[in-house]
Amino acid sequence: MKGKTRNSFLTGFALFVLFMAIAMNSSFAQDDAAMKRLLIEQTNFIQIPGPNPILTPDPKGNWDDKVTEAADGFEHLGVYYFYYHAVGTVTESYQLGVASAPSPLGPFNKHGENPILVVGPEGSWDSKHVACAMIVRSEKENEEIFYMWYSGCDTTYQWEIGLATAPHPLGPWTKYEGNPVLEDFGYVGGVLQVDGKWRIYSAYPINTPWSKLEEVKSRSLEYHSDYSPLAVAIGDKPEGPYVKYEGNPLMVRGKTGDWDDGGISEAEVLYNNGMYHMYYGAVRTYGPRIEGVGYAYSFDGFEWFKYGKNPVAAYQAEPNAAAFAEIHAIIEPPFVYLYHTLRPESRDGKMYSWEEDLGVQVLVTQRPFNFEMPVLNIDNLGGGKRSAIEKCPPISIGNVEGVSITAECTYSKKSNKPIRVHIFSSPDGLKYDTTDLVWFDNDFIPGKTAQKTFDVNTNARYIKVIIENLDGSQAVSDIIITASLSG
Repeated sequence: MKGKTRNSFLTGFALFVLFMAIAMNSSFAQDDAAMKRLLIEQTNFIQIPGPNPILTPDPKGNWDDKVTEAADGFEHLGVYYFYYHAVGTVTESYQLGVASAPSPLGPFNKHGENPILVVGPEGSWDSKHVACAMIVRSEKENEEIFYMWYSGCDTTYQWEIGLATAPHPLGPWTKYEGNPVLEDFGYVGGVLQVDGKWRIYSAYPINTPWSKLEEVKSRSLEYHSDYSPLAVAIGDKPEGPYVKYEGNPLMVRGKTGDWDDGGISEAEVLYNNGMYHMYYGAVRTYGPRIEGVGYAYSFDGFEWFKYGKNPVAAYQAEPNAAAFAEIHAIIEPPFVYLYHTLRPESRDGKMYSWEEDLGVQVLVTQRPFNFEMPVLNIDNLGGGKRSAIEKCPPISIGNVEGVSITAECTYSKKSNKPIRVHIFSSPDGLKYDTTDLVWFDNDFIPGKTAQKTFDVNTNARYIKVIIENLDGSQAVSDIIITASLSG
């Protein structure tokens, strides 16, 4: 009798679920956006920090030796390009550079020893700073052309939008003679061509009291410098003219108590799978500038919805991080690669030093997944030498189920011993055990390139790798260490 009652209950419950599903489907058939919103809100983002930092200020006193901040990132013909603006001790001005890599996680190598776009001459509209590059590939008269929209200013610090063009992502870049194409429009965050029109999404206005914005007169708090609402301007051609949308701002900071109630920073707007997507940096009103990453989506690019389980990338997941800012993204389902400014919590014993590197976070939107993360690239390791643990980025494995380490290297013909891979674990990604979690020797083939993969079974949250050359006299070259992460 109990079994029959239970079966009857399950049958009734199943019919109820079926009835509700039919009713919901009928309702959502009339409102496709509501169905999409429901599906999006059910999505879970799995955050996995990348091999950070992926780029740092130049240590040799080059043009970018002081501060680096993130701009656009995109893939073209199998190469990944990451643009950034940086300040050097000589110029004290933001200028634009680019790095490239064979995979979205690197390793990234900076292009050339000079910026790809420099400040204008004295007295020009962009004589103080050029920053916030956003690149779009197009075709003109059957020739490939790359457009770069960027923000610039003179000593008045009113940020205008300029345009430059190039035949290749690495340049050379030529500024448009009619610049600026849009006056007083803050920091460029994204550019899209929609229905023959060009949309410039921007962080605008910058550092403006809420009381001066008619749309939000009820708020009295001011934005911190660099934070702003999201706005858009629309033009017929890349060169403009552009008209600021009457419905601006499109998205503002959260209500008091929300995770983003202190303000939002510039972020790229992307179009993928019939929808508009944006990953943005945001801050709380209290304490120092500590930022995470939120996600928002739109069906028309004008009305935006913030994801209900924000933030999708927390700075606490990255060891010694205080903030992720200036967010740009590449979407390659099921992965989203978030390129960002990476501000350390402390450096050289100083808290919140405001120094800035460049980093990447991986967001995974479904299981199962598997991807490779570059860990170490060592050109040459002398006989009997060991790499330093500080040279290895933290490998975050708290949100993955499977980890394997692959070692590859080239031995000299006179080598008589292999390299040894030492793996150390850490609970916080800052302090690592002094004894090996595990170790393994790479395959050994004198005069040849050898490779070996080793599965790591551990409950640790972070691991790092040290390479030891067991041969006391012969150097080993082209050492490549890769982590395969799955879940």
